[in-house]
Amino acid sequence: MDDKVALVTGSSRGIGKQIALALAKKGYHIVVNYARSKGKALETAEEIEALGVNTHVVRANVGDTEKVQKLFQEIEETFGRLDVFVNNAASGVLRPALELEEKHWDWTMNINSKALLFCAQKAAALMEKNGGGKIVSLSSIGSIRYMKNYTAVGVSKAAVEALTRYLAVELAEKNIVVNAVSGGAVDTEALNHFPNRDQLLEEAKSRTPAGRMVEKSDLVHGVIFLLSEEASMIRGQTLVVDGGMSLLS
Repeated sequence: MDDKVALVTGSSRGIGKQIALALAKKGYHIVVNYARSKGKALETAEEIEALGVNTHVVRANVGDTEKVQKLFQEIEETFGRLDVFVNNAASGVLRPALELEEKHWDWTMNINSKALLFCAQKAAALMEKNGGGKIVSLSSIGSIRYMKNYTAVGVSKAAVEALTRYLAVELAEKNIVVNAVSGGAVDTEALNHFPNRDQLLEEAKSRTPAGRMVEKSDLVHGVIFLLSEEASMIRGQTLVVDGGMSLLS
């Protein structure tokens, strides 16, 4: 990999961790980012280093631009380069639209949407020094269809997909490829926060044409594909990985 470096935000656990491990297996040195779970982040770093690559663990709430500045300063000081940025960190308040407060909206939009813009700016500056790079964000089908209690998150993910298109055009001249992966319901820790979790899981199991729910590995495969050279002419697209469930909406 010629000492290439990948940043995966929110990579202490869940899908982010699996993406980080998959990239480590391909030889990337990994920047593990977390906001709260220091112990989990250190465990992830140990697993990654066991694969023979280097890691650097950085605590940073990516919804805070000052923390973003610190994150990328550490990347430059530690590795001197960045080749891949996976915008995975996500959060959000799960309430109906009429029950959302301004603080709920700001929190969700900052972490899920604003983070992509300002992290991409910093990432692009580092990538340009080495001739280019790749950016992939994680979205969800709530960006294009109604999901109960999902207003703030769904809108924030729609913004991610729109921003992906704009970044893909503007960063193309720097040889930076930008795309997104949108997943169906995946049984992760994050789903435990959904008040209608059981309903979502049952719907995913019964209404997915592929015959099973989407698993974390399915999303990881989608991300890794978009980061590959074979996908270099795919620009500004959102790859839907949901087993065909959204086709039946």
